Amino acid sequence: MEFLNRYKSVVHWLPRLSLASIFLYHGFTKFPMASMMADMMGMPVFMVYMLAMMEILIGVFIILGAMGREILTKVAGLLIAVIMLGAILMIHIHNGWNGVLLAEQGVELQLFILTSGLYFLVKGNDVN
Repeated sequence: MEFLNRYKSVVHWLPRLSLASIFLYHGFTKFPMASMMADMMGMPVFMVYMLAMMEILIGVFIILGAMGREILTKVAGLLIAVIMLGAILMIHIHNGWNGVLLAEQGVELQLFILTSGLYFLVKGNDVN
């Protein structure tokens, strides 16, 4: 398995790109349906717009952070943790664990995204 060590310096891109795509997608798609989402989540529309902008910022920060700006990686990790904790507590925890087989998603995927954010908050750009 020694041959895998040559990829240690670039493998961080896999979770980064995955997280960036999740947050960019969900951030941009909130804008056209902000009113509906505000009603569904029981919050003012402007908060949905703020959430959308934060999600887009996360996507940008997690990518730019890899290019030498560790503080952006850590800020993205913190924002991911805050947003996902809110999503879990406000919406997903009531649907149980399963996030795949139910129409209403449980906490399975959201918990993984939360812990990925915590990983980047703590580790930053450290690939060792």
